Amino acid sequence: MILNVEKLTHGFGDRAIFDNVSFRLLKGEHIGLVGANGEGKSTFMNIITGKLKPDEGKVEWNKNVRVGYLDQHAVLTKGMTIGSVLQSAFAYLYDMEEEINQIYDKMAEASEEEINEMLEEVGTLQDLLTNHDFYMIDMKVEQVARALGLLDLGLDHDVTDLSGGQRTKVLLAKLLLEKPEILLLDEPTNYLDAEHISWLKRYLEEYENAFILISHDVPFMNDVVNIIYHMENCELNRYVGNYDNFLEVYEVKKAQLEAAYRRQQQEISELKDFVARNKARVATRNMAMSRQKKLDKMDVIELNKEKPKPEFRFLEARTPGKVLFETTDLVIGYDTPLSKEINLRMERGEKIALVGTNGIGKSTLLKSLLGLTKPISGKVNLGDYLHIGYFEQETEGTNRSCIEEIWEEFPGFSQFEVRAALAKCGLTTEHIESKVKVLSGGEQAKVRLCKLMNREANVLLLDEPTNHLDVDAKDELKRALKEFKGSVLLVCHEPDFYEDIVTAVWNLEEYSCLTL
Repeated sequence: MILNVEKLTHGFGDRAIFDNVSFRLLKGEHIGLVGANGEGKSTFMNIITGKLKPDEGKVEWNKNVRVGYLDQHAVLTKGMTIGSVLQSAFAYLYDMEEEINQIYDKMAEASEEEINEMLEEVGTLQDLLTNHDFYMIDMKVEQVARALGLLDLGLDHDVTDLSGGQRTKVLLAKLLLEKPEILLLDEPTNYLDAEHISWLKRYLEEYENAFILISHDVPFMNDVVNIIYHMENCELNRYVGNYDNFLEVYEVKKAQLEAAYRRQQQEISELKDFVARNKARVATRNMAMSRQKKLDKMDVIELNKEKPKPEFRFLEARTPGKVLFETTDLVIGYDTPLSKEINLRMERGEKIALVGTNGIGKSTLLKSLLGLTKPISGKVNLGDYLHIGYFEQETEGTNRSCIEEIWEEFPGFSQFEVRAALAKCGLTTEHIESKVKVLSGGEQAKVRLCKLMNREANVLLLDEPTNHLDVDAKDELKRALKEFKGSVLLVCHEPDFYEDIVTAVWNLEEYSCLTL
């Protein structure tokens, strides 16, 4: 056994996350960790990696195992280059080389006997370096960087200038170079483009060691996992097979439990009725007491509380003019251009997916259309009567509660209306009263969607709205966008999500001035 978790209990304030749960990871298992937003998947990862101490329970790793964790929130500081981050995967080998150099320095003052001992130690360390391909590090770094499309950016590129997707690729490349026995992957496909999701899928399909994967990308998960652990209502349950297998068994179990619950409730009702009618009569008192004893001993079946399902609906503003926007020789970028001259036109009623590899400028194009980012040259002409709704890719969680966050945006709402608007997005009372920054990525996305849905719009600009959203929320968002009568410009890396929403796909790679 690689990892054993026993009787784990944990919570935040009054909110319980796990209650006496157990988990095991065996050699070669490819585990998918699934559950709705806010059920504690990232919290679980933080507990097993030692970042968070559980309230109760024990976490035991096999002593000789090296664990690699792809953490979306890893800190990359200014001055670090792509190359230096990737080389840090071999830090333990560089430390070994430093140890060899220190031993050589000490030899100058050592006796012959000590020198012989030192040479023996150096020989052992040298063998370890050779066995771990220390002298081929540069080649390995280059190989993985090329596979993930980082080489074109340049290994001396500062990591703080990277887009979300490029940053994820750097962290992923570092992790793969570390070659740990165990991979822990928290939503690795967020921000990755289709080409590199496909590359990662092939890598994980062929991966010989064990891994634990958190993902809401069902097709991806179906292809790579063989065990599912499902988190729901503070419990953790194990299912053999991929996500589709789990869903099948889960639905059957749920239906059986509901049927057993209905039968038991009927029996309880009949027993209570019999006791009430017969306990006062001498002739039937003993029978009534016997029924009461049966009631007292009964193990009552409880159904899990149904999680609120989100209901998304975008308010529609008045009809805009025929042309929504038109770009004339638009060159986007910051200090340097990201594109050649872009000439695009979007008309009323169109729903368009904007695709292309990471860092190519999809988010920058949206910001340039909105006037949030000044283009390098060219211009954007916006149409008449536009009411634009904008969903930004990622924003910093604030210290405000969800209620305060919505109230600031809609000061005319009563508290009841604010709570109702958040509940419609699938947030519970506990979430609604929590600070935004302590919510999971999916719950924060629902708060941002709540703002978007309560303002009238006739064109929606959505930058990766599916990142972090659980399966139910993603399905509901898809339905709402299909139903929306206005226009949509959507940045998304999931064809399964956008294919039956959009009327056209724009690939920004056609306008790129980067080498891809």
